[in-house]
Amino acid sequence: MLTSSRLVRRIPNLLFTALTSISLIGGAAYAQSFPSRTVKMVVPLTTGSGADIAGRVVAKSLTETWKQSVIIENRPGAGGLIGTGVVVNAEPDGYTLLVQSASYAANPAIYKKLPYDPLKSLIDVAILGQTPYVMITAADSPYQTIRDLVIAAKSKPDEITFASAGVGSSTHLAAEYFNQMMGIKLIHVPYKGSPEAIQDTMSGRTAFYMAPLDTAIGQLKGGKLRALGVTSKTRNAAVPEIPSIAEQGYANFEIGLWFGVWAPAGTPPAIVKKINQDINLAMQSPEVKTAYDSKGIKATPMSQQEFGKFVRDEMAKYQKIAKDANIEPQ
Repeated sequence: MLTSSRLVRRIPNLLFTALTSISLIGGAAYAQSFPSRTVKMVVPLTTGSGADIAGRVVAKSLTETWKQSVIIENRPGAGGLIGTGVVVNAEPDGYTLLVQSASYAANPAIYKKLPYDPLKSLIDVAILGQTPYVMITAADSPYQTIRDLVIAAKSKPDEITFASAGVGSSTHLAAEYFNQMMGIKLIHVPYKGSPEAIQDTMSGRTAFYMAPLDTAIGQLKGGKLRALGVTSKTRNAAVPEIPSIAEQGYANFEIGLWFGVWAPAGTPPAIVKKINQDINLAMQSPEVKTAYDSKGIKATPMSQQEFGKFVRDEMAKYQKIAKDANIEPQ
């Protein structure tokens, strides 16, 4: 039997336990009714970028599942920082989400000071899928193979240019990784996004672009671009005719691109869990699989915890690439 003094001491603990239980029950109930209105997915990149393509496929599926509109809003600029800032400052209720590429993990390696904390300002929610980069050049480019490009670059250091979707983007660091592995020095030409980088590479203004496969597959199949290789260890089923860079005598070369979803810090855990689970279910649907297969994207569902670890591992990888490339953070 509790004495009056012991009972008084236990009241705060009992109250905390009760409030915690009420909070958990309320959060679960809120998650069950989520969403009750339009959900906005902010893509901090241009329309037609890899993240934009993957995001639109999943947004369509979620619209059908949730019976609420899931819209894509493109807010490009500053290497994705502008659109990311919009989500960081949004109400943490699950109705404003960020859809970004591996650039989310690459940016901390390039910028001395970000306008947000990538580890604290946003919550890692779910991965949308993975795809290789494809090294593209103009259809009439003098480079027929990876070897042709490497030989030319070694004979003319700091003369040949390469495109990227912006300073600090994953396409930038993927190309820098290629340059390191090949022992070559080239001039970086950043663009606003993938569509612009592809266009100037197609016209021959830049020697190559490490393009997300899903953004360039249409022009490749239409013969408007030449592919020098994909960055996965093996060939991609969507473009089996394109050899991997690894199989062309560079066995250790491999780097991939991925797309994910983040929510503002403070978003209720029950909501985050629901979004993660529903995105994972969407990626298993025949409609999403068909759309992904046509673009060379592979669905790789992860729990929220698995995705969080994955993002941090990717950040460490890009930090090393930037350091080895002697890239001075801006």
